[in-house]
Amino acid sequence: MTRGRFITLEGGEGVGKSTQGRRLAAALRTRGLDVIETREPGGSPGAEAIRTLLLSGAVDRWSAEAEALLFAAARSDHVLRTIKPALEAGQWVLCDRFLDSSLSYQGMVGGVGEDRIRALHDVGSGGFLPDRTLLLHVPNEEAAKRTSRRDGANPDRFGARDQAYHDAINRAFEELAAADPDRFRLIEASGSEDDVTARLVAALEDLL
Repeated sequence: MTRGRFITLEGGEGVGKSTQGRRLAAALRTRGLDVIETREPGGSPGAEAIRTLLLSGAVDRWSAEAEALLFAAARSDHVLRTIKPALEAGQWVLCDRFLDSSLSYQGMVGGVGEDRIRALHDVGSGGFLPDRTLLLHVPNEEAAKRTSRRDGANPDRFGARDQAYHDAINRAFEELAAADPDRFRLIEASGSEDDVTARLVAALEDLL
């Protein structure tokens, strides 16, 4: 049986990862692929329990170091129980966030350090990486408006942080993409939903 492909969607708040993840999954299914959709933190029973701890409560509930540990634990369970079994069964896995979010949020902006985030990932998930990472990007002002419409008065711990923080996250993602052009594809996520989905599919054509 041919191994499936592991595709991640990354980017800051408000770039449309969740919406486009669903649309991309539907587009791939029309090509006859067996696709599962998952997310981080979450994607397995143990990881979903940790998700509640990470996203709820005050902005300062956890230090960046504690967040890094919790994310690594959730990811370890997710990889073991959901992602790898699906790939071995020949399925394509589309995941909303993965390691690169930890590298950006806790490692680079949170000050934990990229090397320490990668070390945690080596321990928890054996250094497992996606086949392709699609980094969605929109102008900061547009992302802020989308996030406000989405969350209203009830943002999670990360969405509630100030604009300077989110601008720094976007720069961190761009640095990661520039350092690993073989894995990353930068996707302009402005414009119609159909146009963005078409760009995502085009960025996977060599894997199809």
